Amino acid sequence: MVMIDQYIFGCFAASLFGFALLYNLRRKIRRNRGSKAAGKDECITTSAAAVAGGLRQESGGEPDIIIVGAGVAGAALAYTLGKDGRRVHVIERDLTEQDRIVGELLQPGGYLKLIELGLQDCVKEIDAQQIFGYALFKDGKDTKLSYPLESFDADVSGRSFHNGRFIQRMREKAATLPNVTLEQGTVTSLLEENGTIRGVQYKTKKGGEITTYAPLTIVCDGCFSNLRRSLCSPQVENPSCFVGLILENSGLPHANHGHVVLGDPSPILFYPISSTEIRCLVDVPGQKVPSISNGEMAHYLKTVVAPQVPPQLHDSFIAAIEEGNIRTHPNRSMPANPRPTPGALLLGDAFNMRHPLTGGGMTVALSDIVLLRNLLRPIDNLRDGSKLCQYLESFYTLRKPVSSTINTLAGALYKVFCASPDPARKEMREACFDYLSLGGIFSNGPISLLSGLNPRPLSLFLHFFAVAVYGVGRLLLPYPSPSKVWLGARLLSAASGIIFPIIKAEGVRQMFFPATVPAYYRAPPVN
Repeated sequence: MVMIDQYIFGCFAASLFGFALLYNLRRKIRRNRGSKAAGKDECITTSAAAVAGGLRQESGGEPDIIIVGAGVAGAALAYTLGKDGRRVHVIERDLTEQDRIVGELLQPGGYLKLIELGLQDCVKEIDAQQIFGYALFKDGKDTKLSYPLESFDADVSGRSFHNGRFIQRMREKAATLPNVTLEQGTVTSLLEENGTIRGVQYKTKKGGEITTYAPLTIVCDGCFSNLRRSLCSPQVENPSCFVGLILENSGLPHANHGHVVLGDPSPILFYPISSTEIRCLVDVPGQKVPSISNGEMAHYLKTVVAPQVPPQLHDSFIAAIEEGNIRTHPNRSMPANPRPTPGALLLGDAFNMRHPLTGGGMTVALSDIVLLRNLLRPIDNLRDGSKLCQYLESFYTLRKPVSSTINTLAGALYKVFCASPDPARKEMREACFDYLSLGGIFSNGPISLLSGLNPRPLSLFLHFFAVAVYGVGRLLLPYPSPSKVWLGARLLSAASGIIFPIIKAEGVRQMFFPATVPAYYRAPPVN
């Protein structure tokens, strides 16, 4: 145990001193471009009714930036760029409040980005719950993993909430800016001219076809994006589906913590989304789930899942099934594989997805928005598409330390946490649970990665293989045997087979050595 402790400590020291971001553009240039609303259209208000109605506010003249989609990424980006003085036109398919079963947990690292963007008040007045860590359950045992928040203000923690309420609050805040226009419409195509995106064509709420132009179009139309193929080479995987339930008036075993049950065949999640509601997400591997309409899903949940639910939640879980409000959502993963295109950029789930097990999607999106804001601030004129595109190639490299850490952790943890008939994978799963149960650096390191507070790819890599080495050590002690040595070798092979394909998809050089990528040092174009 001492040797493992020293090994991890050395690895952490190496990671802390081995990587530092050398590039930080913080020039504060603010423009006052807001103009008066045109009299022909109604002004948008800060009320939810006005946002839902898709009322328009004209900011005068052609917008600087078109944003496609007003979900978490689009709404946050609209407010951020509008606050910097850009004229922003947001086109969203549906401005009414949505009822989703994902995007409900924001990690502490994401909340810090929310503060940096000035959007922290958007988690107020929606009955959001503070989250201080996770609890893991396996075979009747449980362990609590707390976020390392000692050096932060008391307000800093994770947040869980109804996704639709959170998005509406951000839309309302964006709508308060005089230079931001929110409009309900469906973008049907990007307008290309000589290889440069000049704007979009969209259908209005009333069905009219409109063309609008801007120097920069940012596509944030979510995981089901129909525009991403124009701007990237998507390789979408569907590893599983979530089955969502709401447990009412029930307490969690560990208050204000997310709960992960290492079930068979795959994990089960519980976390609060209001003061009276607990979200349950049951992961079902594969793309096909039991039918809800004919009762197969209810039977599956009662016979397969319910016996694995913690006793404190069992009765509420059964009651939620009887209630019948069962929802499903496909889980998708897609590494970022952009095709830099003058005049356009991808962001959010349209650009990059990971398994939602670790709740890292919003943290990645908000981190990307902070980075993009900082890159755009020195530029007054966005009209030179080629130069701007070349400059923004640095965005894809600079985002890697955060995005690749969260993406890799999500993919690797999901594969480790899923049950498997392979003895090596079983040992890896058991070793992971016991490793995290050790506490101290063994739990603080991984939970700081998961929370987005310490997004260091090298630290993730070292902890992942420390789990594998820990598992091998347990097999070989006190006396090794040929069969145990062989199983240990297979465990290391299984660990490699899990993490190396994910790292390859993320890009080894960009992930571990971003400073060696030429785009890392791109300077803003001269206006």
